[in-house]
Amino acid sequence: MPEVDRPSQFEKALQGLRSLVLSGEFEANSRLPETALADRLGISRTPLRQAMDKLIAEGLLERLEAGGCRVVRFTVNDVIDSIELRGVLEGTAARLAAERGAAPDILVEMNAVLARLDIAAGETTDVDFDTYVRENARFHSLLARASGSPVIERETERMVRLPLASPSAFLQGQEFLADFQASLRRAQRQHRQILDAITHREGARAEALAREHARLARENLEFVMRGDPALAERVPGLSLVTAA
Repeated sequence: MPEVDRPSQFEKALQGLRSLVLSGEFEANSRLPETALADRLGISRTPLRQAMDKLIAEGLLERLEAGGCRVVRFTVNDVIDSIELRGVLEGTAARLAAERGAAPDILVEMNAVLARLDIAAGETTDVDFDTYVRENARFHSLLARASGSPVIERETERMVRLPLASPSAFLQGQEFLADFQASLRRAQRQHRQILDAITHREGARAEALAREHARLARENLEFVMRGDPALAERVPGLSLVTAA
């Protein structure tokens, strides 16, 4: 029985801790209180420490010399660099998928995802944000897989764990903003262009489109940073970003 319980306890610890970190629950440079956190999440300290190790690997936490760990703080330039790096990785994935030829089953699945995104993006109806967030993440995951490179897939997955570098980073809580709705529809058109380039084996075009697509996140970052502070509070992970 304990062997069965460990994975679920670890997942509970990981999801709970990640949520607390991204919500800005902890003060900058303060040591995370392990005992209090374990009690709050309803878990033992062993899965909590495993979750901490995972978030250290993802770049959200850093280990302290005296023991324990603390939340990493990011500058705006850190976030911009992370978005740029995601663009490089996804651009490379798109180029490799086009040049090497993506697996037919992956192309079929990507087309199915885009069909669902067409409906969610709501050209003539309201945007279905929950579906869009889910299917958008799925498309980007499939794009990494389409490269046929485990290295590219692994590094892309690691990169999107960083605050605000994810393809869905600026979708949360933006349901009522017309500018964001227009951005979603633009992103969906880019999704289709990327897949078209991959399908037609146009490597350079696929790479350029994917890299340009990633820059939408930078535009949305700039929009949020200069907008209403209350709006910024609704974007998970933005509380970890400092101006300096």
